[in-house]
Amino acid sequence: MVDDQRTRELLELGEIEILGQLVKSSNETFLVELTHGDCQCWAIYKPELGERPLYDFEPGLYRRERAAYLMSEALGWGIVPLTIIREDGPYGIGSLQRFVETDLEQHYFTLYADCPETHEDLKRMAVFDVVTNNTDRKAGHVLRGLDGRIWGIDHGLCFAEPYKLRTVIWDFAREPIAESLQEDIAPLEHQVPADVADLLTAGEVQAIQERVRVLGLLGRLPADPTGMRFPWPLI
Repeated sequence: MVDDQRTRELLELGEIEILGQLVKSSNETFLVELTHGDCQCWAIYKPELGERPLYDFEPGLYRRERAAYLMSEALGWGIVPLTIIREDGPYGIGSLQRFVETDLEQHYFTLYADCPETHEDLKRMAVFDVVTNNTDRKAGHVLRGLDGRIWGIDHGLCFAEPYKLRTVIWDFAREPIAESLQEDIAPLEHQVPADVADLLTAGEVQAIQERVRVLGLLGRLPADPTGMRFPWPLI
């Protein structure tokens, strides 16, 4: 389903009812139902109060979830489901992300192995993860919607200033980045969208620009010579 004004209104204005907790997440994450008028939808709610303290990320990971969505939209890639910040959640401020109905049997590894028609989308996601410095691209964070569309979720650990890329998407290492993708990211070297920059530190914004500059010089996806830049668990 393409995000539309009705979905946005539900996320921004809908009454939030918790349906359950997602137990596999390292932070407190909830499936919620939103109701506004006679419309309803499901969403994923990640409150700041439920964040596990980290030594390398300040509290407020929900802001990075929102920043990843805004970056995806600015690039025109539509990788991240519609994500907003709500201050009036059941457990306080946090992110709300539209729930995507998916084939639960599929994830990055199955898509790469069995669905070559998804490879271009997966390469684009690999570029996105370098730009956003994703430190936690697990296989289960790559979804295939029931309509076949490829989505990326769980971007709370993105945009760190030091290079921290950890991902399962290494199968395209050293492959050239498509010219169209290079053209999409090139403007970021000179200016990061203001709504993204407002959610990050000045150093993190400068680091985005530097990563884009390096990608432009290399013209290809990075490799991992250490063999260590994987998240854990992998799925």
